[in-house]
Order: sequence, then structure tokens, then C-alpha cells
Amino acid sequence: MSSPHLKAVIFDIGGVVCRSPLIAIAKYEREHNIPNNYINCSITRRGSQGAWQKFERGEMSLFAFYEAFGRELSETTVGNVWYEQYCKRKGTGAHLPGLIQRDTEKLMSVSTFPECPPLPEKLDIDGRELFGRMMRESATYDELMVEAIRRIRAAGRWRVIALTNNFTKTDAAALSQDKPLPARYASLNVDEELAWLGWQDGAVSPRLRAMFDDFCDSSELGVRKPEPEIYLIACRRNNIEPREAVFLDDLGMNLKAAQALGMETIHVPIGGAFGALKKLENKLGIDLTSGFEPSEFSPSRL
Repeated sequence: MSSPHLKAVIFDIGGVVCRSPLIAIAKYEREHNIPNNYINCSITRRGSQGAWQKFERGEMSLFAFYEAFGRELSETTVGNVWYEQYCKRKGTGAHLPGLIQRDTEKLMSVSTFPECPPLPEKLDIDGRELFGRMMRESATYDELMVEAIRRIRAAGRWRVIALTNNFTKTDAAALSQDKPLPARYASLNVDEELAWLGWQDGAVSPRLRAMFDDFCDSSELGVRKPEPEIYLIACRRNNIEPREAVFLDDLGMNLKAAQALGMETIHVPIGGAFGALKKLENKLGIDLTSGFEPSEFSPSRL
């Protein structure tokens, strides 16, 4: 159904415009014999004061984040308890926590656990290695989403906004503040590290920023999804009301927060960009998908 009242289209970046870092997490778990979604549980159950959450709000620089991220994920005493609770919730069909989504699990071939699988007695997760994999995984962009954004902007009828939990504040100057570096990362070179992450042009490249009329980044704003304030900031910056925006995201908790504020929402499951954009077509009343039938989809790098 058309939504003529809409004045803006708001896109998440990771998992919508580019590949999801959850794919890299799942691969890491399989390689290290860690139960499926164990890492996701540990990340999300840390709450607002976890290393991941602080990093996305721009409160930690990169090398300090590496150290804290790996240390937190390696704490099996609490991690095992959280994972057992997750298994119990999953067995009863309860909603999954934080980063975890049903479509993500389907892609990763995660089975329903009749009981909790064997839990790790000890973990030594390298925060740098895991985060690097996640960043390299999300360096590939969805050509269909990129083209859809171009078509929406060309129409000139809607503001096109990025709303992302990201790390833009982590630039070379900020990285250099950690002196001395944590011992396990003391030999790292800042410039080489940025290249290793694919961040030679920053965590968000100028070319990606240029795709949008406005780029709302959690690390610059000091607040992250699903906190309501970040959605309201995006609206205020673009002179719209929440009800005048449609928001695309891959995570249910982020969509739920947007809905509570009055935004229209579209879920973008992993591998589901075409279907999501067909829904957006109906709301906007313009063609976003012709020439990009699912069999013709191919990833691209910006």
C-alpha cells in the first residue's frame, strides 16, 4: 500500500546496505567449536556497558576495544550461564536476544536445541581477529540496495538517511591515544591496522557517505540503536516527524524501537534485499528492483 505521507527513507548499513558481520561471527564459532550464537549472547547480555556497545558509542578507541572485547567474550563463567538461558528461551520459542535473529539462524543452519549443547570450559577469543573478520565481511555491499538508493535520490521526493551503529569516530588520531597499547597488541602499527580492517578511508568511506543526504552514526552521536534518542536525532536533523519515515533494518529490536516511535518499518533478512525493496516500492510508488531479479543479484564493493 502506498504511503504518500512519507518524507524520508532511513537505511541501516551493516546487514542492509552491506553484508552482515553476523556471518563472520558464525564462521568463527564453527572454526573454534564454540556453540552457535554463543558469541552473540555474550555481546548482547553485557548490556549498555559492554565493550561492543561502548565502541559503537565512540567511548573506546580501537586497541582498547580489542582488549576488552576479547576478554569479555572469553569469560565463560557468565557466558555459559547466559547461553544456557538462551537455550531455554529458544526451546520455548521465545524471542532471541540482541543481535540474533530468526533469519540469521536459518542462514547459519542453526538447529533447535532440545537441550543445551556442551559448553566451553575455557575460551581465549582474540578480539582483534574476530572484529577484523567482521569488518572484512561487511566490506561487501549489496548492489541492489545501492541501486535502489540511487533511484530514490534521483526521484528527489524523499530524504535518504543512513542510521547506523558504527565506529566512524575511530580514526587514526583516536587510535594513537592508547599509549602504551595493551600488551598483546603492542606491536601493531596504526596505519597497517587500518588497512588490515579495510579502513584506509575510514570506518565509513567518503563514497558511502555520499550516497545519503544525511549519515547518522552512533559513534559520532554518542547514542546507538535501539535507544529511542538516536531515531529522534535523525528525524530532528532532517526536519521530519518519525511517522514521516520508513526505516529498513535487519534486526528486530531496532525495528521494534522505530515502530514504537511511529515509523513505518521493513525487515531486511540476510539474503532478502529483493523482497524488502519490493515492499519499499509499494510504499514509495516507484520502481526500485527492475533489472535486479534475484537470479541476477551479485555483490559489489564500493
